[in-house]
Amino acid sequence: MTRLIKAAFFFTLVSIHTVNAQTPDLARMTPEQRNEYFAKMRSASVADWQKMMNLLDIKLPKLPPPEEDPKRPKNLTQKKGSTNWYDEAGYLYVRSDWGSWSNYDEKNTGEYTVPDPLVLKDGSPVNNANSWWTKRRPEILHDFLNEIYGNTPTNTPKVIFEVSAIDSHALDGKAIRKIVTGRINLSRHPPTADTPGIQITLYIPSIAVKPVPLIVTVGGFLGQTVLDQVIAAGWAIATVNTAAIQMDFGVGLHSGIIGFVNQGKDRKPDQWGVLAAWCWGLNRALDYFEKDKMINAGQIGIQGHSRWGKAALLAAALDQRWAIVFSSCSGSLGSSLEKRNYGETIDNVAGAGEYHWMAGNFLKYAGHWQDLPVDAHELIALIAPRPVFITGGTHDSWSDPRGEFLACVAAEPVYHLLGKKGLNPIDMPAPDQSLIDGDIAFREHEGGHTDLPDWPVFIEFAKKYFK
Repeated sequence: MTRLIKAAFFFTLVSIHTVNAQTPDLARMTPEQRNEYFAKMRSASVADWQKMMNLLDIKLPKLPPPEEDPKRPKNLTQKKGSTNWYDEAGYLYVRSDWGSWSNYDEKNTGEYTVPDPLVLKDGSPVNNANSWWTKRRPEILHDFLNEIYGNTPTNTPKVIFEVSAIDSHALDGKAIRKIVTGRINLSRHPPTADTPGIQITLYIPSIAVKPVPLIVTVGGFLGQTVLDQVIAAGWAIATVNTAAIQMDFGVGLHSGIIGFVNQGKDRKPDQWGVLAAWCWGLNRALDYFEKDKMINAGQIGIQGHSRWGKAALLAAALDQRWAIVFSSCSGSLGSSLEKRNYGETIDNVAGAGEYHWMAGNFLKYAGHWQDLPVDAHELIALIAPRPVFITGGTHDSWSDPRGEFLACVAAEPVYHLLGKKGLNPIDMPAPDQSLIDGDIAFREHEGGHTDLPDWPVFIEFAKKYFK
């Protein structure tokens, strides 16, 4: 558990680049102060995780020390000064709190079955679009919300947006940059030191003379290369700082928008986790984008990488206004099949380092993967008939690119039912070979945990729809 908690907190540390109400100014801290801060955050997150485990009456198995564990894969060694285990190829192996070890061998993925997206819970087949929209899709969405990501409360506050700054000569004059702030309506709750908000940075091509398509990236950070590529395509690009909406720690569940709506109380097992909270903020940002006169409201897409790739998929499943989706290296509880034992798994996400992304109910499925009522292909199917682009990397086995590909294939029947094209592949494509002819697109780039190699392909894919 400690290994995954440290990894999750480190990734959050390097990803927070803007100061917001829920996070102290880390840049002003000494290394010792940062270590002390994150140690307290880890401890508090573990306590909150254990509280939810107790509420659900979940008991962990007693496990031997890792070095004595007969289930530990062969030929692993510990890195000096670390608790991590590695094989000769350099792959990281983690033992979950439920005793499962990481697997990167296709022969050991286990036997599993995935739900048929076109069969109702009562066993009746779904043979037409009406049955999908009125019966099967609501069933699937209900399971995702109650058992996986959590339900968004009905009493969320209104958000009032204002443009707080404009730079008419951004990117050497190629773009107009707007800083947009979404302020929470405080009529029902008094402001606090960690009152959440929605922070948007928006770039619009300077040469635009009519409303243009927009790509919204999840997370709050934009690289120069991506900016240049999207602006060169004639599109706008924006990013939403998720840290201002909801902190990416378990201890933060009593603050941010989740704590604000719950008035600081503990979550119930079926209430929203961090991913769903981010999606609430993203979909409120979409409210603003639709009203910007320089944005084509019918051509707004969403993109996310890693945990933000999970959020991009969920946001599009929850709100059909998103016209296209690009999910990069999103792995478990994103675009890779959950019941397949490869790389990141349900057990890993259910640990104290990542559980806060999900509803409390999700913890019930750690160690019981086959009981999960839905799988990743159905999350992709919830986006149908809109186009979706899924990517992975050859050196990002933790995200399980093959599991992502298989989920795309398993989502095809829904796209076909709705008159759209799937992948229609014979087998998983070779690295850097793009499958973008259908409305489900897939690519495994040569490389690691990054979205950069796939942006040019996504732009090519999206141009079919942004005409």
